Amino acid sequence: MSSMEKMDKLWNSNYTKVWCANFMIFFSFMIVTPLLPLYLSETYQADKDTIGFVLSGYTLTALLARPVAGYLVDSFPRRVVLLTSYFLFFSFFAGYLIAGTMTLFAIIRTMHGAPMGAVTVANSTCAIDVLPSSRRAEGIGYYGLSNNLATSIAPTVGLLIYDSIGNYNIIFLIALVAAGIGCAINATVQFPAKEIIPNKDPLSFDRFFLVKGWSQGVVMVCVGMSYGVLSNYLAIYGKEVLGMTAGTGAWFAILSAGLILSRLIGARTLRKGKVVENVNHGILISLFGYLLFALFKSPFAYYGAALIIGLGNGHIWPGMQTMFINLAPNNKRGTANSSQLTCWDIGMGLGVVLGGMAIHHTGYSSAFWLAFIVNTLGVLFYFVYARQHFIQNRLR
Repeated sequence: MSSMEKMDKLWNSNYTKVWCANFMIFFSFMIVTPLLPLYLSETYQADKDTIGFVLSGYTLTALLARPVAGYLVDSFPRRVVLLTSYFLFFSFFAGYLIAGTMTLFAIIRTMHGAPMGAVTVANSTCAIDVLPSSRRAEGIGYYGLSNNLATSIAPTVGLLIYDSIGNYNIIFLIALVAAGIGCAINATVQFPAKEIIPNKDPLSFDRFFLVKGWSQGVVMVCVGMSYGVLSNYLAIYGKEVLGMTAGTGAWFAILSAGLILSRLIGARTLRKGKVVENVNHGILISLFGYLLFALFKSPFAYYGAALIIGLGNGHIWPGMQTMFINLAPNNKRGTANSSQLTCWDIGMGLGVVLGGMAIHHTGYSSAFWLAFIVNTLGVLFYFVYARQHFIQNRLR
């Protein structure tokens, strides 16, 4: 019994290292992201349209890189793909320090999206590789905590440094060092030996997207679109409609608390193999959060929705990721991971565009009702089709 417990240890040294490396990815990313609009405005006197254009390039290249990264992770030694993409992700932070013009900064920022998209796919795939199979679903749930913790801590650290010394280069340097530490940590991970079997079939869509997971992908697009509407427009909504000038940081802190709490709770059900139940609970909880946000114009609904959506998404993410993984053969884990992230990115992008159009033409209320309606459609599609599709097609 003791040997079995040792074999099935969740927090083995390799998993812990990959977990910490993932924390460093998101810490270095999130310490600079909230400050970039201010940086562009103060340093280069960029207007809002220019800032939006400069920063959107990062999202586009990350989106394009994810399917390619999934293919590379499945087709070549994962250690090589991970360390190469992580090193490139780390290196581009140095570009922020040396960019002397807005054009050069825009190019560096846009190109940085590709290694960011690749390293998140590679790192999460390698985390699955070093997990014991009996605790894989549980480990996926805990893995996401590294994202959530970094996302809740890093923006606060960045803003505190900016308020204290007002020096952007110090913040860029901290991001560079954090990413370098993460890359160094991953260099010490011992990955299980896996034979790479060359796929001699011609390139096809299924090599870049897990076609069998298309129904889960539709649900993720809906979830991502709903979140994209709220997360991108809640700051200006809080200021213009609710009269709150400093509520955004608290909103994301409460959201992160919900995410962390639900991942800790959900890990126990995932340990028992209750993947479907985890997603069932998560999408229904989140749906109530979007309804609350759309229905009431008050600080209580504003912050209450953050907690509820956090609790829901904390169940959805690891449950859905496990579904994608369980629908894929072992040699397509990278493709499975990149498929989920790509669908989320597409949803987020649609949320930004369609939410902005709704606000421009009919106001905030219609945009937030749009988020609720899209989320409802995703929930209905999940219960009517996607859930059963997974149960019938799962490989493990």
